[in-house]
Amino acid sequence: ICQVTGRPSIYAPAIGEEICARLADGESLVSICRDPDLPGLRTVMRWAAEDDAFGTEYARAREAQAEVMDDKIITTADEITDPAVARVQIDAYKWRAAKLAPKRYGDKLDLTSNDGSMTPSREPRYGLVGKD
Repeated sequence: ICQVTGRPSIYAPAIGEEICARLADGESLVSICRDPDLPGLRTVMRWAAEDDAFGTEYARAREAQAEVMDDKIITTADEITDPAVARVQIDAYKWRAAKLAPKRYGDKLDLTSNDGSMTPSREPRYGLVGKD
């Protein structure tokens, strides 16, 4: 009997835990899914959509990943001496954190505008490195 082995496609809690732990440590999902012992990107996304427990843990891991981006901002600001390089890196980390945890790191909404519309405020939640 010829048995074909490959990447797992049926949800297994141990595999889900490994994926979420690596996400929470700041690794990208694309990078994680390149591991030949782990499922592909589409499979992980399907698991997150179809398995409530994994979907919840996946969302928590993404929020934790935003905290890693926040830490990278501080580390970059403290360690990178070239302001131009630091700004590019910090802007990338800020963008990523805002996408991963928009309520915490995204732009605030100005709900008191004169015309009553809900428009994004230009006040970033992070301070800028240097001056524009």
